[in-house]
Amino acid sequence: VALPGYDPINIVIEGGTVFSLIVLVVVAYIGGWLVSLVKLPPLLGMLLVGIVLKNVPYIDVGRGLDPNWSAALRSAALTVILLRAGLGLDPVALKQLSAMVFRLAFSPCLAETLVVAVASNLLLGFPWIWGFMLGFVLAAVSPAVVVPCLLSLQEQGYGVEKGIPTLVIAAASVDDVLAISAFTIILGITFNETNDIAMLILQGPLEAVIGIVWGVGWGLLMVFLPPGPRPSVLLRVLLLLGGGLFALFGSKMAGVSGSGALAVLGMGFVAGMGWRRQGWGDDNPVSRILAQMWIVFQPLLFGLIGTEIKVSELDSETVGLGVVVLVCGLAVRFVVSYSAVFGGDLTHRERLFVALAWLPKATVQAAVGPLALDLANQALKNAGEDDDISALERKVELGQKVLTIAVLVILITAPVGAVAVMTMGPRLLKKKEREEEETDEEKLKREEMLESGVVNQSEVGE
Repeated sequence: VALPGYDPINIVIEGGTVFSLIVLVVVAYIGGWLVSLVKLPPLLGMLLVGIVLKNVPYIDVGRGLDPNWSAALRSAALTVILLRAGLGLDPVALKQLSAMVFRLAFSPCLAETLVVAVASNLLLGFPWIWGFMLGFVLAAVSPAVVVPCLLSLQEQGYGVEKGIPTLVIAAASVDDVLAISAFTIILGITFNETNDIAMLILQGPLEAVIGIVWGVGWGLLMVFLPPGPRPSVLLRVLLLLGGGLFALFGSKMAGVSGSGALAVLGMGFVAGMGWRRQGWGDDNPVSRILAQMWIVFQPLLFGLIGTEIKVSELDSETVGLGVVVLVCGLAVRFVVSYSAVFGGDLTHRERLFVALAWLPKATVQAAVGPLALDLANQALKNAGEDDDISALERKVELGQKVLTIAVLVILITAPVGAVAVMTMGPRLLKKKEREEEETDEEKLKREEMLESGVVNQSEVGE
């Protein structure tokens, strides 16, 4: 619709799609709320609701979803969460704990990816490129699980003295950038339709450059648009969301699908840095609106992910061997995470907590897990007479296995990781009593002054 041209566009919606989406969002939200009552991540309940609505006999809600609309809505939800992740990247925290942050962000992610690639090749017969794709899907830590748990411990004073919550939260953002960027580049190479070897070699770096350039360029525009001393928050949200959606959907149209997610992350990060210099803090109005949007998009995303799982079609061998692959990767990740925070002043107990906090997986796996299957189904649907149908069917099979294992890692690590962080945090971390806390009136006054543009962040203080 947004692209130039005059050809008519026919929009087809399968019967029951709108009703199914409404029921899915409502029931998934209720499922997430029920699960949160037992101190588990809400996304687990949302995911299980999607699985139930798809697989329980005589319930047609999950079966009534249009696959094309499901894929498009998942991409829209991915845009929202990637923008939130980009805006949440804190350049100050990265600078203060830069060495340890990058060790913690890079080492466990790359180590787990390597182990998963080898294990999936040996146990599941994955080609190497698909093994590394699966590795980067599984290697990303979940901000949806880790960040709320760490913020809760931070509010209680646990680990604050040595900056452990800041360390983990900052490293989690970088970890996700690394995993998503590498995954999207490999995804682009895997589904490249050209046989040109040189183009295949250049595809990954080309997509990375396109993603970075588009993200940085649009992010800079967001700093100055809309113009004026008190720019409209609503317009900023619409422009940022529009740029993100254009990047994600446009990259697929242009044949550089790997650059989309990286561009969305980049524009969020650059825009966030610019807005901080203009006086907005980390909790700026745009982030708050995106957080409110996530209330709807979260059950939509995880519910739709659940509907992609067809229990009747799951191969018991894939599930069993997939669990073995997960255990191998998580074991290596735990050891490498513990070792990555050596060199600072953390004690053995604090390093152990960091390793535990580095286990939960959820948001990224749910967001990018189905992408390979989506592209494989699309390629098979659009296949011509000269295309290798058996090779495309093999990609669909591998895409289904990637999605299955991505769901398995959520079901296993999200509840275990959340419980481990919240129960072991008070036992392993030292609690600091805060002496000078900012009162509610002072906080409200500071936020009003910042939003009104009367003073800069540096003049008000932290």
